Amino acid sequence: MTENRSFEDLVAEGAAVPTEGWDFSWFEGRASEARPSWGYARSAGERLARAESALDVQTGGGEVLDFALAGAGTNRPRLLAATEGWPPNVVRATALLRPRDVVVVAAPDDAPLPFAGETFDLVLSRHPVTPHWAEIARVLRPGGTYFAQHVGPGSVFELVEHFLGPQPESVRRGRDPQGEREAAEAAGLEVVELRAERLRMEFQDIAAVVHFLRKVVWMVPGFTAEAYEPQLRSLHERIGKEGPFVAHSARHLFDVRKPAS
Repeated sequence: MTENRSFEDLVAEGAAVPTEGWDFSWFEGRASEARPSWGYARSAGERLARAESALDVQTGGGEVLDFALAGAGTNRPRLLAATEGWPPNVVRATALLRPRDVVVVAAPDDAPLPFAGETFDLVLSRHPVTPHWAEIARVLRPGGTYFAQHVGPGSVFELVEHFLGPQPESVRRGRDPQGEREAAEAAGLEVVELRAERLRMEFQDIAAVVHFLRKVVWMVPGFTAEAYEPQLRSLHERIGKEGPFVAHSARHLFDVRKPAS
C-alpha cells in the first residue's frame, strides 16, 4: 500500500526503478492499461508460425518478440532478426533472444534498415517511434506482410498536458493512423486492415507516474523528477484526494501487404 508513504519516498522509488526493455511487470498494482482487443503479441505469434523469414523492428528489450515466438512453437521462421537503437536494450534483447536464434542488430531508429532488399516475408513492430515505410517496403519480399501495433494520436495526453500544458493541435494530431495509411500507400504498400482503439489507463501513485515518464521518454522529453517537482507534487496530492489518475492510450493495428508484383 502507498497511501501512507511520503511524496519524497514515492518519487525516489519511481526514480530508482531500471527502465531497460519493455517489461512492464513492475507496474502491477501501481498502474494499469486496458489492452487492445486484437491481442497483438498473440497474433504476431500466429504469423511467425507461418513465416520463413521475419524481422522485428525496434524490438526494445525483445520481450514482445520472445512472447510471440513462444506462441509460434516449433513452427518458426528459418531466418529471424531484430533491430534496436538504444544500447541498454540491445544488450538486454541479445541476452533474451539469442537462445531463440534471433540475430539482434544495433541500428538507430531513424537509420535505413541494415538488411538487403526483399529479405523478409514478415516484418513486425510494436510501438515504433516512426514507421519508415520506404525501408519496410524495401526489405519485404513481394507478397510479404508488415504487421504492427502503433501508438496513436493524443496518447496519454491527460498526463502529458498535466506536465507540459495544453499542446497545439498539430502535436495532438501526430501519429494519426490515416496519415500513416497514406504514407504506407505512397511507399507502394497495400493496407489490408487498419484498426484503432482508445484504452483506459490508471496511475495509482506518483511512483508509477515517475517510472512511466522515465521509461516512455517521448511523453515528456527531458523529464526528471527534479525538473518537474511542482507538477509531480500537485498530481500526488490530487491522487490522494480523488483516487487514481485516469488517462487514455491510443493504439492502432496495421496489417500491410507488399504487392506480389
